[in-house]
Amino acid sequence: MTTSIKFTVVIIIFTVFASSCKKKESRPELNANVFADTYTNPLLPTGARPWAAYHDGKYYYLQDSDDRIVLWRTSDITSLKNAPNKEVWKPKDKGAAFHIWGPEIHRIDNKWYIYFSADDGNTDNHQIYVIENASEDPFEGEFTMKGRIRTDKGDNWAILPSVFNHNNKLYMIWSGWQKRRIEAETQCIYIAGMANPWTLASGRVLISKPEYEWERQWINPDGSKTGYPIYVNEDPHCFHTRNKDKVLVYYSASGTWTPYYAVGMLYADAKSDLLDPSSWTKVDKPVFTQNPENQVFATGSPCFVPSPDMKEIYFLYQARSVDKEPYGSLPSGDMDTRSPRLQKMEWADDGFPALGEALSEIENIKKPSGTK
Repeated sequence: MTTSIKFTVVIIIFTVFASSCKKKESRPELNANVFADTYTNPLLPTGARPWAAYHDGKYYYLQDSDDRIVLWRTSDITSLKNAPNKEVWKPKDKGAAFHIWGPEIHRIDNKWYIYFSADDGNTDNHQIYVIENASEDPFEGEFTMKGRIRTDKGDNWAILPSVFNHNNKLYMIWSGWQKRRIEAETQCIYIAGMANPWTLASGRVLISKPEYEWERQWINPDGSKTGYPIYVNEDPHCFHTRNKDKVLVYYSASGTWTPYYAVGMLYADAKSDLLDPSSWTKVDKPVFTQNPENQVFATGSPCFVPSPDMKEIYFLYQARSVDKEPYGSLPSGDMDTRSPRLQKMEWADDGFPALGEALSEIENIKKPSGTK
């Protein structure tokens, strides 16, 4: 081969290579434009028990952080990865400085309250606490401890509180033990009226306990399990039917370390006495559960938020892309594979929410309407 031919071949190869590289570099920009109005799950790489509140054009988001409380703020709930966040609470009291689970932020009487459960290092000693911030923006000012919310005279285990206002009355719902664990652990859902955002006004009322098989799963498909049976009803959140004639309480059932963790639902007539156990009816099947076909497991902890223009409702929940959580990796969080997910809710013909099926991580989902 002559020198001139060799030179020509080199030029051709270089030109093809350069052209190929240029095309590859342009693809991400093209994809970003094409999918600018969509998002994919999960919203963050990891995060258990997600919660968000919408106020004055901003979403305020929290999740488990173990030894502190971290708050995110964003106008686009699907863009949490790019949202600013800050530590808003670091416990000073060692009695409530560990295993901070399920923080929730609520706007009550023009103040911000964050409810959470924590312990002294022994998870058997979990109790419920609330902190307060009088600032208009919870990113400003300071959260101060209002105290522990004592749920019963026996000081039984109490976790994952949530509060809601119904007919101008404030209520708290949570998960707790009926009595101290001996050979097995049973978590139940309780409700009580509140005298103010940090004090209960009534005794606790049991409205749900694990009774169906799908609420009592604690052994993984491969046979791995906890050291003793744990039957779970936990993480209750309040919502409503379309015309608000029913009060709904969603909760999570079975072990969160299993793929069977699922969402159950209770409902009561809006005009009924919510502190009367007979007012509540439990749906006998889960209303949102794992979707192995989409590689989504252990769905739970639903929280409902509006789109920015208030025309749509989305529900935030936790799930995993693997079928089990190695028990013992928690609550450190280092090996926690739970992550926050978001998808649109529809209304069924009977006026109840229709949650559908858990969407896969490769599906491009249209952002909530009004998102900028």
